[in-house]
Amino acid sequence: MQKTPKRYLITAALPYANGPLHIGHLAGVYVPADVYVRYLKGRGRDVIWICGSDEHGVPITIRAQKEGCSPQEVVDKYHALIKKSFEDFGIEFSIYSRTSKPIHYQTAQEFFLKLYESGVFVEQESDQYFDPEANQFLADRYISGTCPHCQNPNAYGDQCERCGTSLNATDLINPKSTISGAKPILKKTKHWYLPLDKYQPFLENWILKEHPEWKVNVLGQCRSWFDAGLHPRAVSRDLPWGVPVPLEGAEGKVLYVWFDAPIGYISATKELTPDWETYWKSEDTKMVHFIGKDNIVFHCIVFPTMLHAHGGYILPDNVPANEFLNLEGEKLSTSRNWAVWLHEYLEEFPGKQDALRYALMANLPETKDNDFTWKDFQTRNNSELVGILGNFFNRAVVLAEKYFEATVPQPSGLDAEETELLEQIPRQREAIAEAIEAYRFRDALKEYMQLARLGNKYLADREPWKVIKTDKERVAGIVYVALQLAGALAVLGRPFLPFAVRKMEAMLQLPTTTWDELTTTVLSAGHKLGVSALLFERIEDAVIEAQVARLQRNAEENAKKSMAENAVAEPAKPDVSFEQFEAMDLRVATILEAERIPKTQKLLKLLVDTGIDQRTIVSGIAEYFPPESLIGKRVTIIVNLAPRKIKGVESHGMLLFAQSADGVLHIMSPEGETENGNQIG
Repeated sequence: MQKTPKRYLITAALPYANGPLHIGHLAGVYVPADVYVRYLKGRGRDVIWICGSDEHGVPITIRAQKEGCSPQEVVDKYHALIKKSFEDFGIEFSIYSRTSKPIHYQTAQEFFLKLYESGVFVEQESDQYFDPEANQFLADRYISGTCPHCQNPNAYGDQCERCGTSLNATDLINPKSTISGAKPILKKTKHWYLPLDKYQPFLENWILKEHPEWKVNVLGQCRSWFDAGLHPRAVSRDLPWGVPVPLEGAEGKVLYVWFDAPIGYISATKELTPDWETYWKSEDTKMVHFIGKDNIVFHCIVFPTMLHAHGGYILPDNVPANEFLNLEGEKLSTSRNWAVWLHEYLEEFPGKQDALRYALMANLPETKDNDFTWKDFQTRNNSELVGILGNFFNRAVVLAEKYFEATVPQPSGLDAEETELLEQIPRQREAIAEAIEAYRFRDALKEYMQLARLGNKYLADREPWKVIKTDKERVAGIVYVALQLAGALAVLGRPFLPFAVRKMEAMLQLPTTTWDELTTTVLSAGHKLGVSALLFERIEDAVIEAQVARLQRNAEENAKKSMAENAVAEPAKPDVSFEQFEAMDLRVATILEAERIPKTQKLLKLLVDTGIDQRTIVSGIAEYFPPESLIGKRVTIIVNLAPRKIKGVESHGMLLFAQSADGVLHIMSPEGETENGNQIG
C-alpha cells in the first residue's frame, strides 16, 4: 500500500498571457486540477497549488506588434484578465504569480547559472536569419515569405497557415522581416543547449520502469520521443523580450521560454512561502503536474532533466496530461475565434459556473480528444444538474419543510432497503476517492451523481407525498433517509460543484463535516434546516441557439478576414492583340428592371438601358445582390457580346464586376458625369 505523502505540491500549466482563457484550457488543465486540490484539502492534506501567467516568448512580442503597444502592456492586460476569470470561475490557487516578476528573473537566472557552472550545457554556433535594418535576429514568426508548397506569399518561417505545412525559415521563397520589411541575412549566433540525449537513459528508466502507472497517452508520447532519440535543445535565443541570459557577452540573448516558464513554478512557490524548499526538495512531498498534451514533452522530459541536472529537487510523482477538447466537432482555434472564452461565458451565464464545470468534467478528454457542444452543455445542465441532482436535493429539503417544520425528523425504524441505502454513502465516498486518486475525474463525477440517482429512485418508489395521508411516522423515516443522502451530496460535492455546495450547506445548515468524517449519519434528528431554494436553473433553447449562431458568425468573419490577408491574384491570362482588345465595346448603362429567373439560385434577368437600346442581360449575381437593390444602378457592360440563351432567356451583353478576397462582389460603376451609351476605353 502506497504511503500517504506528508504534503502535496500541485502545479497547473502556466497560461500564456497573450490572450484570454477558453474552455479548452479549463478541460485540459484547470478543472481537473481544481477537483484534485479541493479533494485533498477536504481530506485535510497539506497542499499548495501553484500557477501564474507565462509572460515571455515570441507570441507576446507579436501580439504587442499587432496591438501597437509594448510586450509589458500586453502581459499586464492579459494577466489581469486571466487572473480575474479564474477567480470569478471559482478556481482557487494558493498563488497566481507571473514570470515577469523580479523574483522569477532572479530564480531563473540562478537556475541557469547553476547548470552552466556545473558544465551541463553545450555551446553551439549556428546560422540564423538577421534583420540588418532592425539590427536583430529574427525568430521564425518574424520572417514571412512565399510558401514553397502552395505559393502563399504570407507564409511564416515556421508554418504556412494556408496549407498547414510546417516549414523552416530557410524554406521560404523571397523571405522578408515582418519587423522592417528588409530581406534578412544569415548570421552566426551562439547559444547554450541542454543535452537531452545525454539524459535519455535516466529518463527512460525513471518514466518507463519507475512509473508504469502513468496515463497511457503520456507514456505513449514519451516512448515516441525516446524511439526517435533525444537531441540537445537550445535554452537561449536572440530576442529583446525575456529573462536575460546572465553571462558576459550574452547581450541581446534571453532564456528560451520553455526553459524559464517551468522555473516559474519554483519562483511562485518562493513568493508564496519561505518554506518553499520543503515542497520542492523533500522526499515526503508528492508533486503532480496538471497539463495538456501539448506540454507533455516539457513536463515529462525537459523539466525533469533540468531538475535532475541541477540536483536537490524532487521529480514529479505524476503528470496526468489530458488530450484536447474540440468545439462543435472542430478543433478549438483562437486565430479563427472558434472558442468559448471564459470571461464571455461568465458575463453571459451569470451564476452558472457549476454548469460549465459539470459539463466539462462529464466530458473531460482524459485519454482521447473529446467534443464540447452547446446542446450537450444544455442537456447536462437541464437533465442532470436540474433534473437529477437539483430535483432530489430540493425535494428532500422541501419535504422536511412541508411535513416536519424544516427539521430532521426522528425515524421510528428503517427497513433493510433503507439501511442498505444509507450504507451506500461511505461506499460512494470510497469509490469517488479511488477515482480521484487515480486521476479519473469523469468516473469520480459519475460515482457522485450515482448517489443522487439512488436518492431520486428512493423517493419515487416510496412516494412520501402519498404516504403522508395515512402514515406520517413512515414519512418521517423516508425524509430522514433522504436528508442523510442530501447531506452526503453536500460533503462529497465539494470537489466538483463548489457554488452549488455552498447553497446545499446553507439549506441544510450543515454542521462541520469533513470527507473522512462522513458516515451513514450526516444530520442528527432534530437538526434545524435552512430555507429551501433552487440549486440550478434550466437553460432555454434560445440561449443555446444564440451561442451556436455566434460561433458561426465568428467563423464566417474570420474566414473572410483570412481570405483577404492571404489573397493571391490569379495569374494573367494569355496576351491578346490590340486589335482584339479594340474589338470590345464597353459602355455606360443603367439597370431599369431586375428579377430572379425561376428555378435558379444564381441568375437574375436585367433590363438595361445602354443608351443605344434597351436590352435583356442575364447575370449570375443573385447570391450577392437582391434584385430590388440593383434598380437604378449605373454599370459597365460589354454591348457587342454575341447573344445567347440562358435558361430560355436571350442574354445580349455582359456586366463587369470585381470580386474581393473576402468573396464580396463589387459592381464596376463608372465615376463622374457620364451618360448611358458613353464608351469606355
